[in-house]
Amino acid sequence: MRSTPHILVVNGTKVRRPVFILGSPHSGADLLARAVKRSKGFHLTMGRPGVLRVTYAFARRPSIAADRGRGAARVLRDAFAEAWQISGRACAQCPAECRDAAGFPPSAARAPGAADEPCVEPRDVHRFADASPDLIYSADVLLDAFPDAQLLQVIRDGRDVVADMLADERCMAWFKPGLANLDEVFPNPFLGVEDVADRVRWSRAAPAVKCALRWRGSVRLSARLRAQTPEEQLLTVRFEDLVSKPRKVAEAVSQYLDAPISTGAFDTLVRRGAPFPDDRRVGIWRERLTPRQVTQVERVAGVELGRLGYAPGRAG
Repeated sequence: MRSTPHILVVNGTKVRRPVFILGSPHSGADLLARAVKRSKGFHLTMGRPGVLRVTYAFARRPSIAADRGRGAARVLRDAFAEAWQISGRACAQCPAECRDAAGFPPSAARAPGAADEPCVEPRDVHRFADASPDLIYSADVLLDAFPDAQLLQVIRDGRDVVADMLADERCMAWFKPGLANLDEVFPNPFLGVEDVADRVRWSRAAPAVKCALRWRGSVRLSARLRAQTPEEQLLTVRFEDLVSKPRKVAEAVSQYLDAPISTGAFDTLVRRGAPFPDDRRVGIWRERLTPRQVTQVERVAGVELGRLGYAPGRAG
């Protein structure tokens, strides 16, 4: 049962139907977030420290959220109440990815001593949103905290995801012995380790296998979320459609959110803009994964790849 709706006011604006963008690591959720962030009326944040502390606590130790019940929703709601504040001081806490998504120059390119400026005018904001990494693991708490929330989840071919994860030091760091908390948390949704067989092979598993387990775990969470969430509160977008049919995706997202999302923003960000480098092309796994790694990924997550339409041995 969802909690009683709570009226949250940020910058003098009531938070109604906040938008949260979810996906596995390197799913392409950040591309969708950029388009929403640059659309009129939205204030979207990404990776604010207070939000990350809470969401990673819930992601890495699900029992924390379960044990606290509605208290977990209150803690998460408070984290977003702080993150969505609009001021130069508040925006100074935004990571480089969030400022870049707004189209701001990187810190190194700003004049020495220049103050951080908000990415949006408070009076122009009607909707709030967030696309922090790994929100998928806090989806249930998000819906408890904001019963009227709208979720956007992005799905991508697991082989392309693994190819990108293997090249990302931050993603790979979670697999280090000092951070992998399997001894304390099992089953472990964050690492994708769900049964004894996964647990036994983890210590000797190849990096591609560990990345595949994380992708498989996230898409299983996405499937459960889809089964348990009303259609008006969850829209699934394929990364491949985001790349090949940006205008169609923009129209679908606009209709779902009942708010205009610029088709031009999609065109620029996805097809021509610098935020879309060559290594995010569809089917990049064919060039970057070895045959052995492809086999490893398909053995671990073949069922999920097939269910989602990514046939083994073929580009998505």
